[in-house]
Amino acid sequence: MAAENRDAAVELDLSEVVAALHWDLAEWLGTDAPPKVFDRISGALDEGFTSVVTTGQAVDRETLLSGLWSARNAQPGLRIEVSEVGEIARRPGLVVARFMAANTVGELTTRRRVTAVLVTDGQRHLWRSVHETPFAGS
Repeated sequence: MAAENRDAAVELDLSEVVAALHWDLAEWLGTDAPPKVFDRISGALDEGFTSVVTTGQAVDRETLLSGLWSARNAQPGLRIEVSEVGEIARRPGLVVARFMAANTVGELTTRRRVTAVLVTDGQRHLWRSVHETPFAGS
């Protein structure tokens, strides 16, 4: 039973980490958010961060942050719902996660399946790599 409780705590922690970043992204991209929201996003990304976006383009941390900075409130009312958060692998200092993200603006929802690598010291998680794949299924 103790191992089950520990595993549930790890999964809950990972879900919270994933949800927190996406809540900040929705606030930044969907409202006239204060700069502290951008600072939280920037602070959550490892210095070596890279992302493969839904177009297949690979971007580094600085390119992503530059684009985000100029996209403040570019999608008014954006909501991002995260679901199906699961841990693929865990090693000391490293977690690999997969989840679904649904971005909704008005009546339009786009979904993507995301695989992410996070580095961790056990207390703090930093996003190291993200790979997004468009998802048309239901």
